[in-house]
Amino acid sequence: MIILNAKLSLLQQFHNGTLAGKGIDGICKALNIPYREKSRLLPLLNELIKDGELFQTPDGSYGTPEQLRLIKGVLRGNERGFAFLLPENKEEFPDDIFIPHRSLHGAMHGDTVFAKKKFYNGQAEGEIVAILERGFKEIVGVFKRDRRAGYLIPDDKRYFSEIYIPISECSHIKSGVKAVAKITDYPYGKSPGGKIIEILGDDDDFFAEELSIIRSFALKEEFPQAVEKAAINAEKRGITEADIANRRDFRDELIVTVDGADTRDIDDAISVKKVGDKYLLGVHIADVTHYVPYRSTLDKEAFERGTSVYFPDRVLPMFPRALSNGICSLNENEDRLTLSCLMTIDKKGRVIASEIVEGVICSKHKMTYDEVTKILENDEETRAKYALASDMVATFAELTRILQTAREKKGSVDLEVKEAKILFDGESISVPDHEPNREFSHQIIEQFMVLANETVAQYMQSIEAPFVYRVHEKPTEEKANAFRIFAQNLGLIARFKDKDVNPYDYQKILNSAKGLAVYPTLNRVMLRSMQKARYSSENLGHFGLASDCYCHFTSPIRRYPDLCMHRIIKDVLNGNYGHACDVYGGFVEEAAAQSSDKERRATEAEREVDSLYATMYMSERIDEEYDAVISGVTSFGLFAELPNAIEGFIPIESLYGQFEFIPERFLLKGNRESYSLGEEIRVSVSDVDFEKRRTIFKFLGKLVSEE
Repeated sequence: MIILNAKLSLLQQFHNGTLAGKGIDGICKALNIPYREKSRLLPLLNELIKDGELFQTPDGSYGTPEQLRLIKGVLRGNERGFAFLLPENKEEFPDDIFIPHRSLHGAMHGDTVFAKKKFYNGQAEGEIVAILERGFKEIVGVFKRDRRAGYLIPDDKRYFSEIYIPISECSHIKSGVKAVAKITDYPYGKSPGGKIIEILGDDDDFFAEELSIIRSFALKEEFPQAVEKAAINAEKRGITEADIANRRDFRDELIVTVDGADTRDIDDAISVKKVGDKYLLGVHIADVTHYVPYRSTLDKEAFERGTSVYFPDRVLPMFPRALSNGICSLNENEDRLTLSCLMTIDKKGRVIASEIVEGVICSKHKMTYDEVTKILENDEETRAKYALASDMVATFAELTRILQTAREKKGSVDLEVKEAKILFDGESISVPDHEPNREFSHQIIEQFMVLANETVAQYMQSIEAPFVYRVHEKPTEEKANAFRIFAQNLGLIARFKDKDVNPYDYQKILNSAKGLAVYPTLNRVMLRSMQKARYSSENLGHFGLASDCYCHFTSPIRRYPDLCMHRIIKDVLNGNYGHACDVYGGFVEEAAAQSSDKERRATEAEREVDSLYATMYMSERIDEEYDAVISGVTSFGLFAELPNAIEGFIPIESLYGQFEFIPERFLLKGNRESYSLGEEIRVSVSDVDFEKRRTIFKFLGKLVSEE
């Protein structure tokens, strides 16, 4: 009977398989416990369930998650009341799993859950077994009130349940405002209960709508007072002689920064010398970790934020401005601490020697991309302004072309996907027409940063130190196959093997389409066929860059993985390899997962806010006509992209005829007219949908090719 008094012993019986998958009757029988004494056993089982050691399925079976074949994942809801489970283990469960409303058992969009696969009427689906963590503790939406109660209607329709607010908590709140509700309870079979904790503004207030997006992604505008104070203290401390005593001194060298004209947080600087037929490239990165110790107030806040987030009217930085724009920013003519990657590169673009050192620099010039372009175009005024650096800029360009050629030979996939550039000057919104090619000055910085990231990652892998890699896995076999068929349907040669597709296969197809009308379409579909880049404690290579080993090292002011890796690198440089392994060996996996999640959230939030601004911009252009390109084909209509990269929607019911959607060909086939990805059309703006942040187009006709 010891089993009745020891959870550990009971759990051991599950782990060795004796009790796995049994219900309470079977457990009693296996343990020779009289059924009438099951009341003594149930509390122990319930405690083990509460501890997360055991789970009980709806049919009453007990077991560990592995024994019950439970699938851990995150729910993605649908406004119609069902959801899909996104499995955590994509290798074992590559496909999302449909969860009908009847099998959600109180789980909501965003929740982390355990689910079990089952069959219903011959169809595979999932059933929620346990809710491990609620995904949303605060919900943003429109508040409505009647005589009996208040309700918050979520903006995110994937969260398909209203939040019930007791009338005693909301009688003073005006119906129709944008608000934030904190969820206080989850009564089974009923709407979640909550209370209003913030009023954002009227429902039709543009900036209240933007603020609601920021809140819905749990992004922070302000820093806690303790974090601000820590940043100010770090800035006041400045740089002491002790700080630079054991650093490589680069202050007398010609080092410059190249950024956008409005950049304030400068975390990278560069220098290049040519010696014979070799190039000495220095990539100098702000040493933020000098001011942000591990597990400090500043570090915990940065870990929580994960990344800086950029909107048309504001930036939500990862660090307070005292750090990001102050002591850590590599400002012109100011001494700054760095972690520098020094590379010797031969005429074929190969790094034949490299070194990572702690340094101190004094940037001689804060140059802009436009100014670098003008120097390369021999603009006399700009060359005179940067007389000392003009020759080095020419060397920048020379080395960049060598690196581009080398990377192209490796098979790097250089996609050209249009993105709308939303500009806001505080009063009006503007969206300039998209420029098809990045300025060469941008490519200079891009090539230098990529090379430094690759060089650092290769070194850290070679010494088997714990690390956070930037990985981009190859396309799945299914998506590679769909892309290959699509490319062949465009008349392009695509003969790669779906299982073994490599970057060079994609690059070859892309290059074969340059100059053709299908080129933009091919870029778009190729991007959709690829997996999303993410962070990982395991090196899995980077498909898009055709790199065997890659990381993010160059932006510690605005990305947490870079900050994390700087600490590990510095430990290694200072002879503390064992300390790095002990302290960060387990943390890198946590940092990779957290950073990947925060990056996804930031990207989605930026996209949502851009869509809001684009919708407002187009709302002032009703009935205006534009040339456009079909950028998306669905069973319910077409998406069309304007020259400024703003996308609008053409509902299928506004098109004449009956249609069949052929997804593998991105084709809407009609009995009168068919529509396919990449076709040029004429549209007018008929309406905007602020709730969906979408512009509605009216189809006017196809454009006739002049060829």
